[in-house]
Amino acid sequence: MTTVTTTRPATSPAPTLPNTRTTFDLAVVGLGYVGLPLAQEAIASGLRVAGFDIDEARVDGLRAGRSAVDDISNRQVAEMTAAGFVAGTDERLLRRARAVVICVPTPLGADGGPDLTAVRSAVVTVGRNLQPGTLVVLESTTFPGTTEDIVAPMLSEHSGLSAGTDFHLAFSPERVDPGNGTFGVRNTPKVVGGLTPACTDRATALYSAFVDRVVPVSSPREAETAKLLENTYRQVNIALVNELAQACHDLGIDVWDVIGAASTKPFGFQPFRPGVGVGGHCIPIDPMYLSAHLREQTGRPLRMAELAQEINVAMPSYVARRSQDLLNDAGVPLHGARVLLLGVAYKRDISDDRETPARPLAQALLSHGAQVEYHDPHVPEWGEPGVRRVDDEELRAAVGEADLVILVQKHSAYDLAGLAATAQRFFDTTGTLDQASDRL
Repeated sequence: MTTVTTTRPATSPAPTLPNTRTTFDLAVVGLGYVGLPLAQEAIASGLRVAGFDIDEARVDGLRAGRSAVDDISNRQVAEMTAAGFVAGTDERLLRRARAVVICVPTPLGADGGPDLTAVRSAVVTVGRNLQPGTLVVLESTTFPGTTEDIVAPMLSEHSGLSAGTDFHLAFSPERVDPGNGTFGVRNTPKVVGGLTPACTDRATALYSAFVDRVVPVSSPREAETAKLLENTYRQVNIALVNELAQACHDLGIDVWDVIGAASTKPFGFQPFRPGVGVGGHCIPIDPMYLSAHLREQTGRPLRMAELAQEINVAMPSYVARRSQDLLNDAGVPLHGARVLLLGVAYKRDISDDRETPARPLAQALLSHGAQVEYHDPHVPEWGEPGVRRVDDEELRAAVGEADLVILVQKHSAYDLAGLAATAQRFFDTTGTLDQASDRL
């Protein structure tokens, strides 16, 4: 593997609003958590960028200056538009792009592997608009071989062009971390694996225009697997501390003290912290892509990943049992108890609730007859059946009236010490408060 460190060029003057004959340097397919920040950074570096999405409401919102993702503000959307960004649902936009990057979701399918429905649909759309010499990059997380065995043949079928000869093709895994104020598109190294060396060079040249460091690998399969390794590593280590938290509780040991002490070692240790479970579109899902693909190809599982998944999936039920024990110690049955969940997004200070462990926790509590409420300053509508939302103005009263308050996500907006002091019982699953009634 070679590493290419590139220097981001100075931002050029903003281009004028393109007309129907304008050629775009880049077209982004899918304007969500991955595609929109990618487009924003490319525009900031002086590239002419178009965005395509089949969601008319999302496109209409962008045209009106409204962002649909946490990391891009309405002001930034307006700046993108002023710099020439064109968002549309007309796929003919793609015909005018020198490069097309596909950033569509790949949720977990019923078989444990990725559901490629959105990828296949995007590839068909790109294929029927593909022009000779265009670079196509897939960023959607998937199993090894997707780019070569599925995307390349489909693009050729729908375009009549030969992959690697008539057009360039590569895979470059997205590394978006919603809510991360330190690392974004520009300063997060970009892994790139092309179908041919020329494809790799072309993709490297594209990303070098707006990413500080590009890391070429030998093929799309290595790039696809690198993404899965990153999140399998996190899944396994989170499972380790989740299991350790349970063991420490049984032994009367403060797991947070243990992790803090171990974290003082300046080498050979990276701290991970327990919680209600894992959420988002990466950690609970990506490791299963690799395990399912390995089973299909070799008949053998990726045992560590599957065990980690089993441990993490069981955490909401464990937290529900701990909640029941906490109430029982106070002589309050869980059945009929009023339980308030604080923070249901999968991560701190964002609105994304995809795969949030708060959902199975709420379901477990409801199954025991609890009356479940939630508050989250970033999630005004959760839509979990049987769970009532607590408005901001009634939060303090709801905390005081609840039989049990469970801190699931420690959003910055919360006065945690004040809320814990108001609560009858406060179960802190984040390890933040020493004065909590109980901690994970």
